[in-house]
Amino acid sequence: MDTPRFRLHPGDPASPVLLHVPHASRTIPARVREGLLLQGEALARELDLITDAHTEVIAERAARAASVTPWRFVNERSRLVVDPERFPDEREEMRAVGMGAVYTRTTHREPLRPEPPADEHTLLDTYFHPYAQAMTQAVADRLAATGRAVVIDVHSYPSRALPYELHGTGPRPPVCLGADPFHTPDTLLARAREAFAPYGDTAENTPFADAYIPLEHYGEEPRVTALMLELRRDRYLDEPVTPHGGLARAAAALANLVDAVSREGGLSPA
Repeated sequence: MDTPRFRLHPGDPASPVLLHVPHASRTIPARVREGLLLQGEALARELDLITDAHTEVIAERAARAASVTPWRFVNERSRLVVDPERFPDEREEMRAVGMGAVYTRTTHREPLRPEPPADEHTLLDTYFHPYAQAMTQAVADRLAATGRAVVIDVHSYPSRALPYELHGTGPRPPVCLGADPFHTPDTLLARAREAFAPYGDTAENTPFADAYIPLEHYGEEPRVTALMLELRRDRYLDEPVTPHGGLARAAAALANLVDAVSREGGLSPA
């Protein structure tokens, strides 16, 4: 029996915050692995480079430490299965380097799947679309319960640019804050800068930009706000995957951000 492909971890019913962790898993089902051109050590190395290692731990610890527990939506599959944050069509700029919703190239732009992949539609139907529907419902539930939804995407990125990065020549701050012009208000950015000030300097939309919003709400619903949090990996890992003391500091900063967002909605920390 296939294990759950994603999990929604409940938070406080009054919390508008949804911590979204899309890229932490290394799990690739056997039938999907069979369609990959990398196997063994080569695949393990690619997983080291492409996985946002331990970001699910950061989100979990932050949720436990927050005064008002946020909800958490966690992908239980590697982004090498599908990447749930990509556009599934020609709108996705990462298709230019073989990294649309279904990757055909590696972080070093080497072949990962045949092009075009024979199982692309099956992968989208099995993994991408159900994930998108569940995430859309999770955001709708926060809207219905609290009148707003705040999606905080929890990511990480390597200290040195990898060849797949389209915008890898810019600054690589300890904390990159991805902002959307419609869905990321200045107040949310300000709260994030304040919360992460003890952790390290922040910059906006470099080296990665924008934030994840379910397409049903994208550009339409101002009560859905979003921020992409990108932590430079050397600040909490001995790269590529071994955590150090910076992980606890990252979780504490994220908990402070969750509390600040909750207070803005009138929720009083215990």
